This record gives sequence, structure tokens and C-alpha cells, in this order.
Amino acid sequence: MAQRRGQGNFRGRGRKRGRGSDGPGGPAAARVVVEDTTPRSPVELPSQTTVGELAEILEMTNVDTIKALMRLGVMATVNETVEFDVAAKVAASFEIGVLKPKDHEESSAAVKVGVDENLTDENSVTRPPVITVLGHVDHGKTTLLDSIRGEKVVDTEAGGITQSIGAYQVVKDDQSLTFIDTPGHAAFTQMRASGAQATDIAVLVVAADDGIMPQTLEAIDHAKAADVPMIIAINKMDAPGADLDRVNAQLAEHEIIVESYGGDTVAVPVSALKGDGIDDLLESLLLVAEIQELKANPDRPGIGVVIESHMDRSRGAVASVLVRSGTVKTGDNVVAGMFRGRVKSMVDGFGEIVTEAGPSTPIEVLGLNGIPASGDQFDVVKNDRAGRDLVTTRERLAAKRKDTRAATTMAEVMRRVQQSGAKELLIVIKTGSHGSIDAVQRAVEQISNDEVQVRVLSAASGAINESDILLASASDAMVMGFETTVEPGARKQADAEGIAIRTYDIIYNLIDEVEDAARGLLEPERKVIVTGHANILEVFTHGKREQIAGIRVTDGMLKRSGRMRVIRRGEEIFDGAITSMRHLKESVRELANNFEGGVKIDGFHEYEEGDTLEGYEIQVTRR
Repeated sequence: MAQRRGQGNFRGRGRKRGRGSDGPGGPAAARVVVEDTTPRSPVELPSQTTVGELAEILEMTNVDTIKALMRLGVMATVNETVEFDVAAKVAASFEIGVLKPKDHEESSAAVKVGVDENLTDENSVTRPPVITVLGHVDHGKTTLLDSIRGEKVVDTEAGGITQSIGAYQVVKDDQSLTFIDTPGHAAFTQMRASGAQATDIAVLVVAADDGIMPQTLEAIDHAKAADVPMIIAINKMDAPGADLDRVNAQLAEHEIIVESYGGDTVAVPVSALKGDGIDDLLESLLLVAEIQELKANPDRPGIGVVIESHMDRSRGAVASVLVRSGTVKTGDNVVAGMFRGRVKSMVDGFGEIVTEAGPSTPIEVLGLNGIPASGDQFDVVKNDRAGRDLVTTRERLAAKRKDTRAATTMAEVMRRVQQSGAKELLIVIKTGSHGSIDAVQRAVEQISNDEVQVRVLSAASGAINESDILLASASDAMVMGFETTVEPGARKQADAEGIAIRTYDIIYNLIDEVEDAARGLLEPERKVIVTGHANILEVFTHGKREQIAGIRVTDGMLKRSGRMRVIRRGEEIFDGAITSMRHLKESVRELANNFEGGVKIDGFHEYEEGDTLEGYEIQVTRR
């Protein structure tokens, strides 16, 4: 009977057994069993794994795996976790090769949360647009959403569930639209700060009788920063004092030119209370969505974004998820942020229990082992082990990101902006008085030039608050205050997010700092400084292939830290770094005029007497 590798006393390769359990002369005596000696292919180990999982991967027993750990001085039970380095040593003791762990955190939605990187024309279909409604607190956002829902949701009684799901779908002309019912622009930006691409279109609600208000301006800034199409819903057209022209003029002051003023921003007059204009608004949304050509692949494993989550006393962890691509089914193994589980049940925006959900569908998911954060990535994975590996990797990468974002100095902010390759400096400005906003904003924006654009994401009066930090975090921007203060909560959040807050009492100091930061984004000037020349007098062979050039410096100075050009009959034939420079038998850093010595240039072995060597340095200066 074939002995499983690693069991009992027959762990060695090629061990033979001549006696069976039937005793001398029994049937087993005539049977010789040789263990399979075919080399095992390398196995891939995760960065962390339990002892039991390691035994399963290596196809060994738990006992043998624990014994191997003990021989390495590690005392661990079956359910304890071991690091990759330890697991690799255990595999090596069984003569099994290992592959380094891969970071699966980015999964198939690599860079941005909820984005399908593998989408092609062959596997894609048109998906419904995802719409977020923003605006001032008293301008009728909730009433507008209720009016849309009441008009278009098939079963109005089940519509109440949308308050807990935070999103729902409506149907217009046999086409679906998905609305995200968020508490406001802060939650909208919180998702974007996590890298979540949760919104396709933003609807800005402005009251016709009130006009532009402070929160309206904040909503405009957040929508612009997200770089999504914006539609203006001018609400309360039935109210006394409603003035459409005044609203359009105020929007124009903030660089939003509506179509009636010759711009390209769609503005729709509505009355959410009476239901007037709702059809026009939905038609405009469908038109903008058609121009965007929104696509998704329904046949792939589902990916999406967590909208919100909470702990229900009777149902456990409940997560509201927007499926961006693929399909989520009941029973799927899923990972949401740092938590995993198996989908026990799903509820759609109509309050109906569903067994599967496709692209742009909002669902309420039960079965996770914790509460993910708003904006977290949601993935369907192959099995529970894949889910554990993904969560482990995300935890490790999150800890690494936290360490790298700990510094909140201006230098750290500039380093992050430079790494992104951007030539745009983004700033959030808060001033102590409303009258200072325009002056500070104009002064800062005038610093822009052809190479670097200084763009103000938001400019408002008041203390620097948590909403400002969220906006800066989502956009890699700097927060600057002029004659204002910083709220304690904002300071704490800025430290956690790695956002630099700078406050000034003198506007010239603020301008100087922005100018300095803008200069830091410019490519530094590189100048080639020729330091000296030398003639090759003799060529010496060193080893089998290397050559040393015996030289005399004819002008200037040759420096060991510089580079060297080889010039033959007036043409440059090689350019490389200096690997060795000697005078007599001593290694030197430089050779001055009229000195003789030996030089080796990295990668060049074809010197000829009479060649000229030109030494130079590259001088990098900040502009």
C-alpha cells in the first residue's frame, strides 16, 4: 500500500519495505512498495497562514507540520498563524519549493475601487448610471428623491427599505437609473477618498428662492474635484420669490454656465413637492448617461463599493453595496474591505429578497464577519481561503500605507504630488472672513504658469473643518487657512490622513509658500558641466577582458564622481560612469591638470592611444 509522503516513519525518499503486516512469509513479504519520488512542483504560500492550512497546502499531516515547526524552534498549534518566512522553511524541510506571496489586494479592480480593469467590447453591456444628489440642507434633496421614488418605484410600500440600503433604482422609458441616497457631500467625498468610483453623475439641487448657499458651494467643489458630469436641479420653482435667472447668474459666478446662458451644463427647473419637471430631470440624466457610454461585464465575479454598513441586533453585520461590474449571487464568498464572509441573503432597493444582483444594482448584503467602511472595495472571491488571503494582504498594505502617511509636513505633501506625476497644485482655502475669499483665491491662482497650474478646489470662510480635510485627502491637496482657526476634529483627522494644514496671518507668507510649492513641481534644470580633458597615452590589459587607460590630464580636472566621454577622431563613441581612478598605485577622487594616472570606464574595453577623454558632471538645480 502506497505510503503518503511525510506519514509515519517512511518520510524519506525511496525507502523500501520488505515485510508486510502479515508477518514473515505472508502475502506482504512478496510485495515491495517504493514511495513516489517525483519532484513536487513549487507551491504558493500566502504572507500569513495557519498551521492547519499550511499542512493542507503542503499535503502533509498536521502532526508532521507541527513537528517540522518544533525542529525550527517554533511552538504553534493547528489554529495558530505563522509568517511566510517560517512556512517557507517548513516547506524546505519537506523538499518542497515555494513561490513568494502575491499581493491580491488590488484584485481585478486594480487601481480604483469598483473599476473593472478587464472590460472589453466583447464582454461588456450597457449598465444603468449611478447618480448622487448633492446640495444645501434645506433645498429639497430628500423631497426630490422621495418624488422620484414615489413616481417611478413599482412597489411604493417596499420603498421604505431604501432608507436603510441608502440606494435604489428607478425606471424611466424602460431604462434603469440608480440613485445613491447619501447623507450629503461629506459621505460622497469619504467614498472618493477611499478611491471609490461610486458616482457617474452628480445632481446639484439649488433652491430657486434661496439661491447659492455655503453648503451649495461645498457641494460644487466636491463634485468638481470628483470630475463627474453635473446636472443642476433648480428646485422650489413653485415657491414665492423663486428667481431662475438669479440662480443661473450665481452659478455662472462659480464657473458653472448653464445651457440657457450658452454653457454646457444642463439645468432643469423642478418642483419636488408637486412633481413638476421630474420627467425632464430623468430624461436629462439618461441623455448624459448615454453620452458617457457606461459599460460593465455581468458575467465576471462581482466587484463593487460599500455605500454604508451597520450592525443589526437580529441580523448581524449588514452592508449596503453598489455592484459596479459582474454579478453577486447568494452563497458567494465575498470580501468587503477588511472583512469577509458568505452571502446569506440579499435585499434590493425595492425591499425584495433577490438571489443575484448585476451591474449598478444596489443591494443589502448579510453574512460578513464585520462592518466595512464607506467606500471600501467589495469583491466576490473563489473560496474562503482566497478571502482570508485577501483580507490578510489588505491589512498588511493598510498598515504600510498608514506608516507612509504618518508625516504631515509640506515636504511630504509635495513628495506625494510629485510621485503622482501631476503638474497641478491643488489647494483648499479657508479664510476668517467672507470678504477675504476672493482676494486670497485670486492671489493664489495668479501663481499658475504654462507648466504648473495652481487650482483652488474650495474657498470658503470659517474654521478649517473635517469636510475640508476629506476633500484634501481625496484629491492630494494642501489645506491653507488665512486668519482662521482649525477645529480639533479636523486637526485629529488631518494627522490620521497625513494632510498638511498651514495657517497664515500675512497673505504674502501664504503666497510665498504656494509659489515655493509650485516651483517644487517643476522639472529641475539639468546642466552638463565639462570639468576637464585627458589624452590616452597607453592602454593596459587587466584580466581577460578589461582595459585600463593610461592618461595625462590636459586641462581642468577629472573627478571620480563624474562621468566620461570617449572621443575618437572628433566623434563621441562612448559615454559612461568612472569605475576606477588611480594616480601611481593610489586610488584617488580626482586628477588635476598635467597629472598622469589610470582610468577605467564602466562597460568600455576598446581604448586606443590618442583617444581623448572628456570628464563632465550633471548639475541639477531647482527652478
